[in-house]
Amino acid sequence: MRDATALISLTMVLLTPAATNAQPPAPPQPPPVLAIENVTVIPMDSERTLPAHTVLVVGRRIAAVGPASEVQVPADAVRIDGSGRFVMPGLAEMHGHPPTDQWPEEMQQRFLRLNVAAGITTVRGMLGHPHQLVLKQRVASGEWVGPQLFIGAPSVNGNATPTPVHASEQVTRHRAAGYDLLKVHPGLNVEAFDAVMETAASEGLIVGGHIPEAVGLPHALEKGITSVEHLDGFIEAVQRDGADTGQSQFFGLNKLDTIDPSRINAIVALARDAGAYVTPTQALFVTHLGEMSPEQTAAREEMRYWPRQQVTQWTEQVNGFRQGAGNGAMQQMLSFRADLIRRLRDAGVPFLLGADAPQIFNVPGYATLFELECIVEAGLTPFEALQSGTLNPARYLGLETSFGTVEAGKRADLLLLDANPLEDISNVRLRAGVVLAGRWLPASELDGWLTEIANQ
Repeated sequence: MRDATALISLTMVLLTPAATNAQPPAPPQPPPVLAIENVTVIPMDSERTLPAHTVLVVGRRIAAVGPASEVQVPADAVRIDGSGRFVMPGLAEMHGHPPTDQWPEEMQQRFLRLNVAAGITTVRGMLGHPHQLVLKQRVASGEWVGPQLFIGAPSVNGNATPTPVHASEQVTRHRAAGYDLLKVHPGLNVEAFDAVMETAASEGLIVGGHIPEAVGLPHALEKGITSVEHLDGFIEAVQRDGADTGQSQFFGLNKLDTIDPSRINAIVALARDAGAYVTPTQALFVTHLGEMSPEQTAAREEMRYWPRQQVTQWTEQVNGFRQGAGNGAMQQMLSFRADLIRRLRDAGVPFLLGADAPQIFNVPGYATLFELECIVEAGLTPFEALQSGTLNPARYLGLETSFGTVEAGKRADLLLLDANPLEDISNVRLRAGVVLAGRWLPASELDGWLTEIANQ
């Protein structure tokens, strides 16, 4: 089974939450002026900190960033004491799965609120549905509180796109519908894939996703795929001559013993030269293949925020998966992926932060924070990991002038922390508050959301 979606189903959309009288919070209005004073700024344009600074927000934009002694704060501003604290850009979850209209509205808002509560202020959706465009508009208008959304189109796969003609027509329809990007899934033949890429280029759409086995990673990179999700296709691309182990299973888990290590650097260089980004979704693999048992994972604190029935189902799924995978192969897979992540980093291939939430054991928002810890454990520095969730997403989307760093003119999406995440990546969990498009959400309010969600 090559495509993780065949193994990791979003069955939670079928769940009906317990009846509740709780009302979702009304969207808070941004203050006329917001000032975070005497804070250490982590601007994320380079690996540096700016101590004793003030960040001034007017409306939805950052108006000024400068030494606290120099930035003039209006008398009517909402003042936040940043002493001993650190402010950085809000994080982007670049492989998320926003709700469809099959989800009850309470669960739709839960997805949005959990992301914001964890400091996630941007989400790239990677399995599109028309309702997600409605959701995007609700958030953009302020009707619902949530991160800014970039919506991938419905799946481009072998079933929906069997021929080049189908491919061109499908891409044109997706563009007209207003989707921000295309998501490729397995099953495409080479001709259909090439038509997708050519039409997307003419329509101005970026294309990311899986690597269809008939296409292969080298050809996908040559044709301009912009992001490779899950590190898909790398194992298949470095098979030794004559190796034939049949169809790939779980991203090449069954092909580890037929790898030719001498080919790894060449495919890494090809990814670099193609200008592609990679989204490891390492958390997905750690929960499936790592040392922690499914029962231990199910006991993590953030599982309180997701329906218990779903968490129980996840536990059963991972236990079943592990019985068929074998300990040796699981450890070998994690080792290969960590080595590949380091090689990609050393070659200068840019990373995108993505946890694939809400897939198995990936609770929205908190899975993204866990992903930061997983990619640091795999070999990235805290700065490199944070950059994959701040500046790199903005560059990838062609919106570097809009968000991704703490500087004047950028959208005011900020994460205020009680400790420095450059020193210890787990400090991203110590949030004192979030600024969402200029709206100040203190920890007390965010924690109130979480308590309400846990009790539903």
